[in-house]
Amino acid sequence: MENSKQMRTWLDDMKLDHPLVIAGPCSAETEEQVLKIAHQLKDTDVNYYRAGIWKPRTRPGMFEGVGALGLKWLQKVKAETGMKTCTEVANAAHVKLAIEHDVDLLWIGARSTVSPFIMQEIADALGETDKIVLVKNPVNPDLALWLGGIERLKTAGVKNLGAIHRGFSTYEKSKYRNIPEWQLAIEFQNKFPDLPLINDPSHITGNRDMIFDVSQTALDLNFDGLMIETHFDPDNAWSDAAQQVTPEKLIQIMRDLKIRKESDPEAAYNSELSNLRAQIDVIDSQLIETLGKRMKISDGIGALKKQKNVAVLQSNRWNQILGAMILEGEYKGLSEEFILKMFKAIHQESINHQEKIINS
Repeated sequence: MENSKQMRTWLDDMKLDHPLVIAGPCSAETEEQVLKIAHQLKDTDVNYYRAGIWKPRTRPGMFEGVGALGLKWLQKVKAETGMKTCTEVANAAHVKLAIEHDVDLLWIGARSTVSPFIMQEIADALGETDKIVLVKNPVNPDLALWLGGIERLKTAGVKNLGAIHRGFSTYEKSKYRNIPEWQLAIEFQNKFPDLPLINDPSHITGNRDMIFDVSQTALDLNFDGLMIETHFDPDNAWSDAAQQVTPEKLIQIMRDLKIRKESDPEAAYNSELSNLRAQIDVIDSQLIETLGKRMKISDGIGALKKQKNVAVLQSNRWNQILGAMILEGEYKGLSEEFILKMFKAIHQESINHQEKIINS
């Protein structure tokens, strides 16, 4: 992989020739497992070795991490491989222990970011640390909470900050474990343009087969790096088995990712054009998903009309929709001709869905 843009803040000092890569197992399971994976990654483009020591779970009874014991294993990783280490901290006690064991990078998880009380506690514990601290987006799509967490750490004096985009929880059925909501990440970049932003395709997808595509989208959107969960035996991992890749697969992903070249004389133009096109791709995907949801509602309307023996076409309702959308479109700078063509096509597809239900 080749660098896509000028690195910023603490990334400048690393002088990387590729996007930042954080990799390692979802959970530290045993000393042997932690060291084996580290040795498999030490001569790759991985910059930080990650392992979850404390694992906050949604419900009790699941594997919740080995605890502070795992910090000694990370110390051995550094001693034997020279790799820098990182882990998640969720409270002041975690912060104290991680710093005592010379963990190089700390990240704050989505369940912590959602609480201003927890974020303030962690911020107070960190103080003016030189450690790198990354903040994952909260589980719910609330940009203000994400921004607020960053601001609390900045106010406390944390010098080396960054963010991790790990997607957002949803009750709706989706191909993602956590929907990306790329527009929120883009808006975050606009709010903090000099703050390094890392993508976590493992938690977004929940599926190792989708990690490459999400990683590529993130880099197309000018993310600064990736955090990818990696395990030598992912199918038998103690947590999040489906989303972890082998070290060999990680290396292949990094080889295959396409990064814009700074040496191109048209680099600035090409970079901006690619970024804008990537944003359009994201919105187009959201449009398709929204239209799919709309047609599912049409299916429900069709079933209700069939039950009550009501005609599919309701002219008054259609005219109301069309009139309202023409006004809305005008407000958004869209021509009446475009709105008419688009909504006539949507209306026809909706009728087709309802007729199929009624005639079934």
